[in-house]
Parts: sequence; C-alpha cells; structure tokens
Amino acid sequence: MPTSAFDDLADQLARILTTADAGVWADFDENVRATLRWGSPVPAAPARFPGAPDRRPALVETAVALCGPDGRTREAALSRAGGLPELLPLVVVRCSDWAGPVRERARSVLRAELPGLSPGAFGGLLAVALRIAGRLRGDAARDLLAGALREGPRSRVTALLGSGDRAVRRLAHRIAVERGLLSPARLAETAAADPDAVVQDLCANAVLATVGDAADGALLDPLLRSRQGRVRAAGVTGLRRTGRAAGAEPFLYDRSAPVRACARWVLRQADTDPLPLYRAVCAAGAEVPDDAPLGLAECGERAVDVPVLWTLTGHGRPRVRASAVAGLRRLDAVRVEPLVPLLDDGSARVVRETVAALLPWADRLPADGLLRRATGAPAPHVRRGALRLLAEAGGMPFREAVRALVDDPDPKVRDRARRAGAQAPSFARESPRHRSR
Repeated sequence: MPTSAFDDLADQLARILTTADAGVWADFDENVRATLRWGSPVPAAPARFPGAPDRRPALVETAVALCGPDGRTREAALSRAGGLPELLPLVVVRCSDWAGPVRERARSVLRAELPGLSPGAFGGLLAVALRIAGRLRGDAARDLLAGALREGPRSRVTALLGSGDRAVRRLAHRIAVERGLLSPARLAETAAADPDAVVQDLCANAVLATVGDAADGALLDPLLRSRQGRVRAAGVTGLRRTGRAAGAEPFLYDRSAPVRACARWVLRQADTDPLPLYRAVCAAGAEVPDDAPLGLAECGERAVDVPVLWTLTGHGRPRVRASAVAGLRRLDAVRVEPLVPLLDDGSARVVRETVAALLPWADRLPADGLLRRATGAPAPHVRRGALRLLAEAGGMPFREAVRALVDDPDPKVRDRARRAGAQAPSFARESPRHRSR
C-alpha cells in the first residue's frame, strides 16, 4: 500500500477513535476496500504491539487488515483484534462479512469479549451492530448483542437507558420494559419527559398496561402533564381504567387533536356526550378555551355550530380566532369575503390559519389587495401570507410581489420570495385549477 494512502487511513482512524458516531466504522471499512487493490500487501502488526509505547501503528495496521480485500488477511487479523478493544467495532462489522470463515471467527471473538466489556463499551458495539443490521447477514451481530443485553446483568441495561445513541436508547428501553426493570412511576416520568417519541410510546404503553383501578390513578398524572401530545393522549385514555373518566373533560380543549379525540372517546364510554360541553364553553364569551372551537368542529353539526364559529373569529384572543378559522375549514364552511379581513390580523397564527382556509380559492381573491398586503403591509406575517396566496394564484401579481420582496427586510419574507422566484416557471400559472365554490 502506498505510504500516503496508509497515512490517510491512519488519520481517519485517529478521528474515528475520538468520535461517538457509530456509522464511521462502516465508512472506514468501505474506505479501506476502496483504497486497497486485491493482492496489495498489508503491513503486519508487531508481535507484541499491546505493550509497545506507541500502539498507533499496531492499531492502524490491524484495522486496515480487518477491512482489506483478502478474506484470509481479515480472518488472521481477527486473532489480534481481541487484544485491541478499540477495534472491537470492526469485529462487529466483520460479523456480517461475505466470507463464511471470517464471519464465524468474528462472531467467536465478539462472544469471547462480551463478558469483560464495560457498559459504555458494550453500548458502543451495540450502536455499530444496530447501524449495520440492515446489511445482508448484518442481523447476526445485532442479535448477539441484543441477546446479551436481554440475558445479562440489570446494570448493563439501565446504564444504556441514557445512551447518546438513539437506536441504543430505544432498544435499552424496550428490553427494560420486557424485563420489568423499571417501576411504573419511573416509566411514567420517562414517558412524560423523554424527547424521543419511540421511547415515549414504549413507556406510556407500559404504564397503561399496569393501571387497572383507582389506586393506580396517580401513575397517570405525569402523562397528563406532559408537553407531548401523544403522551397526554395515552394518559387520557388511561383515565377510563382508573374510574376517572370525568377527568377527561378539560382535555376536550387540548391543543393536540389526538388528545381531544381520546378525551371524547373516554367521555362517551362513560355515557357523557362531549358535544353539549363544547357548545357550552364556546358560548362562554371571554372564557372560551383556546382550542375549544376546533374541538367543536371535530364533533359538531354544520347547520348548528357554524354560526358560533363565525362569531368566534372575532374573539379577543388570537388562539381562539385561529381555532375558529380552523374549525370552519374542518366543517367545510369557509366563505371567502368574511375571512379576507383576517389576512390583516395582528396574530401570525390567525393569518396562517386564514391563508390555509383561503388557499383553494386563491384565484378568486382580489389580486390587487393581495399585492398591496404582500408589498406594503407593516407586519411580516401578513406579507408572507399574501405572498403564499399569490403564489397559489400565479400570474403577473405574483411575479410583481416576488420582484418587490426579494430584498425584503424580514429574512423569512425575503427567503420565501427568492425561493419562489427561483421556481417562478412552475408557480406562474395563469389558470390554476382550484376546487369550485
């Protein structure tokens, strides 16, 4: 191998040894094969390299040999890899080797090394195994390590619950749930606070599997307080099992649609119709919950509830106005002319909902009014909304707006105009097809 190529691989390996990214080991494997030609000699490691003052040459030479194109060289290098724990990730990679003897030798080395690994080192190998599991024969290392995690000491599993590798954390939580290693209270707190949706679901479902009567009701409280809608939805569902169905009522007005749907289901299971509750709170004037109008639309009747929603588009709180507009769209009760003034609303949320409601009729809106808003409105969110509608309608007003806004002082308006300008041929439709009204 040319000295320069060997040095490049040595530099790459040095970087890999200081990173926590599991994917870099598979990349190194591929880079070695791309660098070495078949039959290229690989420098042999010294006979007693583990005790040498500088182990770097041995590490590089063994790593290169583990990834080289000759199967016999890779198999021979595996006998040295056991003495170099830094290179065990490459042993994991070799477990999916295309050569049978290499695969079997790699799996044997890996099995022999597992008992003495620290939880951190084990987690690093597991991360590599999970990354290559999609390869042909790549499931062998994953199954070997996952099996060791399922059957090994409790401490190994719990240590990996906080792993920085997402796939490892997910598997550790799944096995912890399977083995019953976490208390219901710990599961509830994890479901409520963990940022990963998969872990949230695993733990929330495990909590629901444990609750069965009123005595377990306190376990649901962390779920119900969670900032994650999917977790709150699980908590609301559990209210029925604990005899607290009435506690679902406040969640009828939750900001999350799945939570609202779960609350309606729980109340119906307890023979409580949620529709009268929605109608009552939507008639509460200043006390209307923010997302109650949309909840009303999700289960209401068009003939009865649409007038209430139109009234709420003039509510004093922006979130209520936005929810009312979304409700009108949900009930297919949008009327263009009454909604157009909301394009000038002081709330960006209201303008976004109004734009979404008016998009199907963008070509029927007064183009001069949209152009005036896009180019002259003081509020950036109004300019952005008008530009979005002009883009949907196409034609000369849209192109004029793009030319005027490419240097807009607001970065979001400016970026949107520049992107629209780059796509102008596809946007400048003179006769867009919209749903008739």
